[in-house]
Amino acid sequence: MNPYQQKRRWKYSLLTFAVVIASGSLLYTSYLVRNIAKSERTRAEVWALSMKHLLIADDDDFLGYVMSVRDSLSVPAIVTNNKGDVQFTRGLDPTKTHLKLEAENNKAKTYDPEYFKRELAYMQDQHRPIKYKVYGEQWLVYYKDSPLLTQLKFFPYVQLSVIAIFLLLAYTAFSSSRKSEQNQVWVGLAKETAHQLGTPISSLMAWIELMKEKFNAEDDSLIAEMENDVKRLEIVADRFSKIGSTPKLEEHRVYEVVKDFVDYFKVRISKNITIELLGNPHLQAGLNVPLFDWVLENLLKNAVNAIEGKGSIIVEISGNKIKKQVFIDVTDTGKGIPRSKFDTVFQPGYTTRKRGWGLGLSLTKRMIEVYHNGQIFVRDSELGKGTTFRIVLKNTRYDKETKS
Repeated sequence: MNPYQQKRRWKYSLLTFAVVIASGSLLYTSYLVRNIAKSERTRAEVWALSMKHLLIADDDDFLGYVMSVRDSLSVPAIVTNNKGDVQFTRGLDPTKTHLKLEAENNKAKTYDPEYFKRELAYMQDQHRPIKYKVYGEQWLVYYKDSPLLTQLKFFPYVQLSVIAIFLLLAYTAFSSSRKSEQNQVWVGLAKETAHQLGTPISSLMAWIELMKEKFNAEDDSLIAEMENDVKRLEIVADRFSKIGSTPKLEEHRVYEVVKDFVDYFKVRISKNITIELLGNPHLQAGLNVPLFDWVLENLLKNAVNAIEGKGSIIVEISGNKIKKQVFIDVTDTGKGIPRSKFDTVFQPGYTTRKRGWGLGLSLTKRMIEVYHNGQIFVRDSELGKGTTFRIVLKNTRYDKETKS
């Protein structure tokens, strides 16, 4: 199994586990909320009954018991008659008494009818009223949740948010540490690979020179192509030796850099596939040629692999003088990419081939965006007709020798 796919499965498993924990926490908290709410309603019903007996009780001993029960309610409550007039309150703001008489006699207290209307409307929305009759008149008891119950309702969301933040920070730190360690390993392997390639490359160069002298084949085209391949190996080794260091960008004519690689590449693919280079030869951009050749190599190889049988590849260079941008479009007549996969193709591990790690376009994106401060994306694609990848670079200078 591709290690990147395995990593993705591990992430999905972790996400599933987190969802199970979150669901369990929410269900258990919901269970507690229901039980506490039931207990508070029972207390409210007992309080309502005590208020009723308080009004009609004649026995002093029983009245004392009723008073003690009345004071046991911990939740705010309002008692109204069937007309909606407030008769009693419990647990509300004592500075806003509902009794006008008290407000007149005690200037420290202010009567605020709107406050009680708001509280009553809130209680009516929360719970159905408790009904009882006093002297033939029906009274209604409204109450609202205690602060404890209110906090408990929001607790799981606070808890889950804290856990999510902690997991996110832990995952970020772990991933960063692991990525840093992996990068160090890859850098070490890359430099060692470059070192190991140095000896056989030097030997191949010496053997080619010996062949030239022995067979007097200075102008032989086959030996010239062998030299090109050896030089290519030198470039690859140089790439590996510089992994981990910041590449230096130099100003180049984009057309010339692309042409050099296209000339090298097109003689090494099937004759059924043609490559054509078009566009403005005077646009310039900051490039690291070895890395940019690597970008072109990945794009052209993908284009070749996408073409089944005969086909063509067009590389076109254009620019936008106003935005100071250079565009390199690579268009093939291959099998195309579904629109839903336009972003996915740049993810590590994504590949449509039976063999391969799916790293080519991921590396290409990194080399363009990180090292060349540019962009790369699928400009257009249609299944069965072909695909166009676009590279956007910053235009460092426009050669004014031409008006095109």
